[in-house]
Amino acid sequence: MASVVYFSSVSGNTARFVEKLGRPATRIPLYASEPPLEQHEPYVLIVPTYGGGDGKGAVPKQVIRFLNDEENRKHLRGVISTGNTNFGAGYGIAGDIIARKCHVPHLHRVEIFGTPDDVRVVNERLDALWRQ
Repeated sequence: MASVVYFSSVSGNTARFVEKLGRPATRIPLYASEPPLEQHEPYVLIVPTYGGGDGKGAVPKQVIRFLNDEENRKHLRGVISTGNTNFGAGYGIAGDIIARKCHVPHLHRVEIFGTPDDVRVVNERLDALWRQ
């Protein structure tokens, strides 16, 4: 089974959702002073959406830095976004942006730190992806 890589800001909302999944997971470092994460196996990225919903600044800089590493990018198999439905059309747009640029599926959108239904759906989609 492949792993989950995620980014969570100081608020910890995305980290709380990832913990509910009960899967191996690695956090992209919050601070540039921390050693960069290197990923050498297939993974799904879970990423929060930043900004006010217009798409500008939606992908956290730490995630951009992580994906700018070709080795990290080549193992990406899918993306799950977290966000706030108050963003309207911008809800979960970070996942759309990453999926489009990296040519992987956007598997699910999770409201803030997720519901039990989100946990079930994400685990089902992850299982299905790893079976392929």
